Amino acid sequence: MGRPRMLGGGIDPIAEEPHHHARCPADGGLGPDPAALACAISAEASAVLAVMRRGLRHPRATAADDAAAEHPLVASLRALRRLAFSPSSPSAALPAAALRPFLDAVRSEDAGAAVTSASLAALHEVMSLTGPALPGATLREVVDAVFSCRFEAGAEPAAEEAVLMRMLQALLACLRAPAAPALGDQHVCTAFNTCFRVVHQAAAKSELLQRFSRHAMHELIRCVFARLPQISSAHGVDAAVKPEMGGMDMNHPFGIRQMENGNGSYVTETGASDENSADGNGLIVEPYGVPCMVEIFHFLCSLLNVVEQIGLDEDLPLFALKLINSAIELGGSSIQKHPKLLSLVQDELFRNLMQFGLSMSPLILSIVCSIALNLYHHLRTELKLQLEAFFSCIIIRLAQPRFGATYHQQEIAMEALVDFCQQKNFMVEMYANLDCDITCRNVFEELANLLSKSAFPINCPLSSMHILALEGLIAVIQGMADRIGNATSRPELLPVELDEYTPFWTVKCENFSDPRHWVKFVRQRKYVKRRLMIGADHFNRDPKKGLEFLQGTHLLPEKLDPQSVACFFRYTAGLDKNLVGDFLGNHDEFCVQVLHEFAQTFDFQEMNLDTALRLFLETFRLPGESQKIQRVLEAFSDRYYEQSPQSFANKDTALLLSYSIIMLNTDQHNMQVKKKMTEEDFIKNNRNINEGSDLPREMLSELYHSICRNEIKTTPEQGLGYFEMSPSRWIDLMRKSKSTSPYIVGDSQPFLDHDMFAVMSGPTIAAIAVVFDHSEHEEVLLTCVDGFLGVAKISAFHHLEDVLDDLVVSLCKFTTLLNTSLVEEPVTAFGDDLKARLATETLFTIANRYGDYIRTGWRNVLDCILRLHKLGLLPARVASDAADDSELSAEAVQGKAAPSAVPPSHIPVMGTPRKSSGLMGRFSQLLSLDSEEPRSQPTEQQLAAHQRTLQTIQKCRIDSIFTESKFLQPDSLLQLARALIWAAGRPQKVASSPDDEDTAVFCLELLIAITLNNRDRIVLLWQGVYEHIANIVQSTVMPCALVEKAIFGLLRICKSLLPYKENLADELLRSLQLVLKLDARVADAYCENITQEVARLVKANAAHIKSQMGWRTVILLLSITARHPDASEVGFEAIMFIMTEEAHLSLANYGFCIEASRQFAESRVGLADRSVRALDLMSDSVRSLAMWSQEIKATCEEGEKGLEAIREMWLKLLQALKKLSLDQREEVRNHALASLQRCLTATEEICLQSATWSHAFDLVIFSLLDDLLEISQNHSQKDYRNMEGSLVLAMKLVAKVYLQLLPDLFGLSSFCKLWLGVLSRMEKYIKIKVRGKRSDKLQEVIPDLLKNILLVMKNKGILAKRSTIGGDSLWELTWLHANNISTSLLPDVFPSQEYEQQSSGGSPRGPSPVEA
Repeated sequence: MGRPRMLGGGIDPIAEEPHHHARCPADGGLGPDPAALACAISAEASAVLAVMRRGLRHPRATAADDAAAEHPLVASLRALRRLAFSPSSPSAALPAAALRPFLDAVRSEDAGAAVTSASLAALHEVMSLTGPALPGATLREVVDAVFSCRFEAGAEPAAEEAVLMRMLQALLACLRAPAAPALGDQHVCTAFNTCFRVVHQAAAKSELLQRFSRHAMHELIRCVFARLPQISSAHGVDAAVKPEMGGMDMNHPFGIRQMENGNGSYVTETGASDENSADGNGLIVEPYGVPCMVEIFHFLCSLLNVVEQIGLDEDLPLFALKLINSAIELGGSSIQKHPKLLSLVQDELFRNLMQFGLSMSPLILSIVCSIALNLYHHLRTELKLQLEAFFSCIIIRLAQPRFGATYHQQEIAMEALVDFCQQKNFMVEMYANLDCDITCRNVFEELANLLSKSAFPINCPLSSMHILALEGLIAVIQGMADRIGNATSRPELLPVELDEYTPFWTVKCENFSDPRHWVKFVRQRKYVKRRLMIGADHFNRDPKKGLEFLQGTHLLPEKLDPQSVACFFRYTAGLDKNLVGDFLGNHDEFCVQVLHEFAQTFDFQEMNLDTALRLFLETFRLPGESQKIQRVLEAFSDRYYEQSPQSFANKDTALLLSYSIIMLNTDQHNMQVKKKMTEEDFIKNNRNINEGSDLPREMLSELYHSICRNEIKTTPEQGLGYFEMSPSRWIDLMRKSKSTSPYIVGDSQPFLDHDMFAVMSGPTIAAIAVVFDHSEHEEVLLTCVDGFLGVAKISAFHHLEDVLDDLVVSLCKFTTLLNTSLVEEPVTAFGDDLKARLATETLFTIANRYGDYIRTGWRNVLDCILRLHKLGLLPARVASDAADDSELSAEAVQGKAAPSAVPPSHIPVMGTPRKSSGLMGRFSQLLSLDSEEPRSQPTEQQLAAHQRTLQTIQKCRIDSIFTESKFLQPDSLLQLARALIWAAGRPQKVASSPDDEDTAVFCLELLIAITLNNRDRIVLLWQGVYEHIANIVQSTVMPCALVEKAIFGLLRICKSLLPYKENLADELLRSLQLVLKLDARVADAYCENITQEVARLVKANAAHIKSQMGWRTVILLLSITARHPDASEVGFEAIMFIMTEEAHLSLANYGFCIEASRQFAESRVGLADRSVRALDLMSDSVRSLAMWSQEIKATCEEGEKGLEAIREMWLKLLQALKKLSLDQREEVRNHALASLQRCLTATEEICLQSATWSHAFDLVIFSLLDDLLEISQNHSQKDYRNMEGSLVLAMKLVAKVYLQLLPDLFGLSSFCKLWLGVLSRMEKYIKIKVRGKRSDKLQEVIPDLLKNILLVMKNKGILAKRSTIGGDSLWELTWLHANNISTSLLPDVFPSQEYEQQSSGGSPRGPSPVEA
């Protein structure tokens, strides 16, 4: 078939004879050189002549050679040979002239089969050589000649078949020639007709001819329709006369159309204009185009109609369908540019597809589905309702056995459905155009459910049908996932609500090409459709409540009107048609109005009465009462006559005839009627009903036969089940297709995927899971994995957390990790189970990629993680947290174990020994030989299984779930934490099993890890974490790994988070009070490490502890270690750190620090030197009080309140030192007295008041002196060594303080009392007996101290003799006590002259004496 092109392209005429190019523009330089062409033509002519001489018929039997020589065919061939070599013949005219003798031989009736065959062969050969130069007129001659081919009857079958094959070759050569478009529409139709004639004749011939003829016809179709995309949309549209097969109306001018070069002339493939486009009469023949294609396409569709009527086998319809499929493939989307072609596809073709789609022949069904797929791909925008009917009546019915389809039909239908699903936007277009249209079925939902159900192997092994359905589901899921990849952002889909009533059947979309408009429109329409179906369900139970429900949802007005109720009945699927019929037939005035409005929703224009009646009665059940029937038919007749007034004289005629049709229908199809009405009876019954005249007999006869053949079902099927496409329904479909809303072409963005996926997600997950469960083939399992990952991706993108949780639950079941206790060697079994490994890898891939949207599914994920932990298969750092590397290294330098480390004694003993928690631990155990428990060497299979297990766990990246938890969404993070708390279980006071404790420890590690990794969101987690740790602490009575992990985890959390969460600092520090609630045995076991952690916390975060409560907790934790032999040194160092750094010692913590220092000073753990250092800390802190006092005075903001607080702190400091001044240890006691003296005297900048000093003397100094006196008298000298020295120091302290503060004390109203208190205690001290005798030191020191005091008081004019009224004076009381201490004091202080002067009443200086 390709030979003409090959020969034409092999010789270059320009190279040999360039002068021919000017005279032969048609050849374009593609043909052979003239000499070679002449030789070839002469050879072909000679070959035909040779055949003629042997078999040509002639009138005379004698002189055969002469007669043959004189025959016109022989003469023309000889003339051709001379013409070929004639130098004067123009080369441009040679090709056309060379074909005429052969064409004459083909048309001649005198030529036998051999001559005709030889002529056709020569014709084909010359056309092959001269193809580029053949003009359109010559090609038309060839077509005419082949159409008129004649040869003698009675030829051999083989010769006849050869002629037919040569004819087909010639026709194909014409259609393949570069000038083929110049054939014109009529000649293309002629060629097609001729070809089909040969196909028809070949049915009785050899199989070779049959195959070749069909192939030729197929190629002819391809040649013709391949030109359709090149034809402009206006070409042939206005043709008033339709060409018919076998000939065309040549008087009709098709008109010349502008071609691509713009000059109005036809352009061949070589680029040269066809100068021979006129036929023999000189008429211009337009290049063939749409008219012939319309005629051919119509003829192919008519072949299907013929088959339907005659009922032939599958051969002819299969052939016709294949040709139609080729035409659609080549014509493509260009068909929709030409209304006539498009109309054939929409109506005649699709109607036949609906008929042949139910064929029992697998071949026919397969080609029907292929055509439907091509139509969807190219023309779906024009076939909205046709596609709905195809899927509803063909695919959905045949793909499931409950409608009686054979297995082959099911398989082909499922294959077709999968092919449709492979189209990326198929499902979204079905959803947007059909599911979201209130007048259409929910095709998307039905197809999705069909795929899900078909993938379920119910009580049978997995078959190819299940795999097919799975492929379809995966294709739908993959399409959604791909759209997510194209999405620039997640579409914001707001909930659809109706705030007010709007007639739902009138809502229109502003712009179907703009997603901003149509997305909102279709979602609202789907919402209305769902609400209508819910309303239908209510209506079916109680019509009144159903209408009230719709009023409440604003789908019906508050006050019902007939039109709204009628439209609810008309456009709502799923209504009980019995109830609708009863409502419409009711005599109530409102119901009658609804009935007439209901009839107004139908379009009966140009429709037969029986067709209209069928459509009307399909929407409800015709009531049984005659009055109701009359009302219904009256409404129908009014509407029918309104739209078709030309059919009858008046509406009464339509009513009477409708009644008659109902009666005929009952008569013909009721089994109880024995005597059936004849055609004549029917015609007779309807005489004179058209205003006294008869209706046309033909019309009545047609009605009679229509009713007899096809019953009008007055009880239509309920619900949304499968329905057959009857002729009346098809007419109605075509009517609706003209007014239906435009087809929405799917977008690459996931605008509707959220709503779609919410519908199909549950069944889809279940279906994929079932196939995954039943299959053992790796390819199928990997397909399921793709499905799982696609579902997860879509669920995460659209925030469908419930769906993702369901998916996680399904996958966990397949990991086999939840029931490993039933397996003897779980690790080996896991490594040998491909399905389990794929499920595990998929599960953790989803957890890592889409963990943001997992909620309750975290519990299932943790179940698997815990099982892997128990088997020793987790990576070593699966619980790694946000600990600072420097922290860990510092611990290592100190040589101390990290606080979170579990002591060896607390490592749980597992059923399967966990000697290493690392990833390779389990594997290494298999390679080691344990001397205590000798094991057999593992086999190669076991080693390979374990290696596969480890590789799977590595791919899972389980540690990333926790280390990357800082990127989780808040809700997911909270659910993960709750899942960890749930998995750990509630702590028990009684000892739990090692397994349970190990699980609890592991979960707590993970909980602490995610807490540390999410310090910026600690508020979200803190409450749950704290409560869990509190439960552990309060329920533990013995040291164990769990409580250790809880305590140190809490400390690490506080340490790590304090610098970042100042607003949460108090809450964090308050949580440390849990440590104080530890059982004594637990606290003692971990005291040293606890103190170390608290010390680190203080050193790292002292600047971040602001509140009094926070400091109280921290310092209390440190102070309780004062008496612990191991922890006290660390605790004291922390206290020193706080008190020696002025930046850390503050008003908030001063009191707590003093109390802690006191406890460390009192503690006898360690050397006394630490107590001395503690005292120094206390005494040095008075500088801070002075500094704060000056700062407060400078700011003058609430100064008095602040100063009062400082005074109270100073008194607390004195009281603490007073207590330490009573210590049994001499060194500590004496140092405390010195420190107290320092604190009492270094008060210049503290801004103390007189009242403060009064309190200081009463509560501290006098109390101290009394206590020391009591100790010295009543306690053993062994307990308190060298008390004499302490008493001396105490007296010196009193004297020094009194003298230093005398000016301030003198102004007190209680000065006399205070002074007498000093004197009385000196008097007591001088009388103290030490070892049975009075102390020499006190006897020596006290008089001197008192003398100094008296001299100072004398010099300041405080002590003087004055007369008093009403009591003893200070003078008298002073000397009353002083004389008891030493009688020489008065003369020493007041010599005689001064004393006398004082006695005479004179006062040398000073203020007036103060009286007691």
